[in-house]
Amino acid sequence: MGKRKRLVAEKRKEANKTAYFAKLNNCPTSPRKMRQVADLVRGMDVNNALNVLKFNTREASGRLEKLLKSAINNYEQKTQERAEEGSLFIKEIMVDSALMVKRLRTAPQGRGYRIRKRTNHVTLVLDTKK
Repeated sequence: MGKRKRLVAEKRKEANKTAYFAKLNNCPTSPRKMRQVADLVRGMDVNNALNVLKFNTREASGRLEKLLKSAINNYEQKTQERAEEGSLFIKEIMVDSALMVKRLRTAPQGRGYRIRKRTNHVTLVLDTKK
């Protein structure tokens, strides 16, 4: 590893020590469906976001609820404070496209239709209101 790359990596590690985040990789839901649920809670207070996700009927909301609880737990471990004491909110939530499994579905007259089974990566970052 070169010197410049090492310096950038060390700077990123130092920034991650003060950030409170959680990642979900290779979630077997299409990114579009996950983004629709993520847009509901972006910028919300943590407790309100948990309530919205808990009572939402979409499948992606259950996965995001679990991810949000993980991010809250990471905050509690890093700061040694309870989440209720600090005013936490969702600073950013990113849904990126991931691996796509490609399948072939038989079609009439010797043709084949392509089926793309999509997955996504979700990154959730929390911050405190000051």
